Amino acid sequence: MYELKTKQNDNSVIEFIELVDNVKKREDAFRLLDIFTETTGYPARMWGPSIIGFGSYHYKYASGHEGDAPLVGFSPRKAKTSLYFAPGDPDREALLEHFGKYTAAKACVYVNKLEDINVDVLRALIQQSVMYLQKLYPEN
Repeated sequence: MYELKTKQNDNSVIEFIELVDNVKKREDAFRLLDIFTETTGYPARMWGPSIIGFGSYHYKYASGHEGDAPLVGFSPRKAKTSLYFAPGDPDREALLEHFGKYTAAKACVYVNKLEDINVDVLRALIQQSVMYLQKLYPEN
């Protein structure tokens, strides 16, 4: 059976951020930590070795595959910072129109630096993602 690699763990979020090599990325990560914590009301937790997640939900697909994931999160990667939002949220695109400079994939939005984005829109994206997932998975 498939075993999820990205699980919530007790590693220190602060220690992880302090190990980010690039000073600007480290500063952005601390700012994102504040933004996500204030916006969600959830404490930051490490998920796997490099994702900082907030809250959690349990999903189960029609295929039978199930697991746990953070409601939202981010990871200060070497190339770009990854922002994790709800996959499949139909309202995300409208918010992204006013977000600033980014690239996107199914569940991730990638940014170079926080100065490139509108932080108010980031807060709206976080709130929208949390509400969408809590509605989709109300038993959490």
